[in-house]
Amino acid sequence: MDRAIYSAVAATSTPSLDEPLRRLSNAANNSHLWLAIATGLRVTGGQAGRRAAVRGTVAIGVTSALVNLAVKSAWSRPRPARADAGAPVRRNVRMPASSSFPSGHAAAGFAFAAAIGRDQPWLGLALRFLAAAVAYSRVHTGVHYPGDAVAGALIGESTGQAVAGLMDRLPSARRPSGSGHGKQRELPDGADAEGAVIPAPGLQVG
Repeated sequence: MDRAIYSAVAATSTPSLDEPLRRLSNAANNSHLWLAIATGLRVTGGQAGRRAAVRGTVAIGVTSALVNLAVKSAWSRPRPARADAGAPVRRNVRMPASSSFPSGHAAAGFAFAAAIGRDQPWLGLALRFLAAAVAYSRVHTGVHYPGDAVAGALIGESTGQAVAGLMDRLPSARRPSGSGHGKQRELPDGADAEGAVIPAPGLQVG
């Protein structure tokens, strides 16, 4: 079934979608798309935006490590034979050398959306639609089977939710004030840019 759906997508002529989906797929390489959105949130979103950006970035890092260092190693699956399926060359993006299962692009996108949605539900919903488009683009461009994208989405969603929930339970950072009266002031979540966890560019490979 998985291969049959892949072959059907490859054989379906969609000239108006091929270039936009190819560009979207490339934009999500190494989570660049999601990190750009996180940067926008940090700059324009106030305290809530900074907190959401930190959650989303940490979720990407954890999910990328889980997918690329653990899951892909445990369940090795060859990449699709794109040329044999008859996919148009204009759709092509670089074929990663890593295991096809699961899709790292789908996992990172849904992890980011799930974590952002903890603080900003409506934005999280919109980002899930964007993550779904990225996940489909990986099938449309021929580098993943549909099952790879679905599995990546499920892993990303659950990991993003888990990371956001764990961060909710972490104590707020506190430090003594300079008054000498033993008072403490609470630092805004995500106020320290050095606390953001940025995934290594080479982690999220497909």
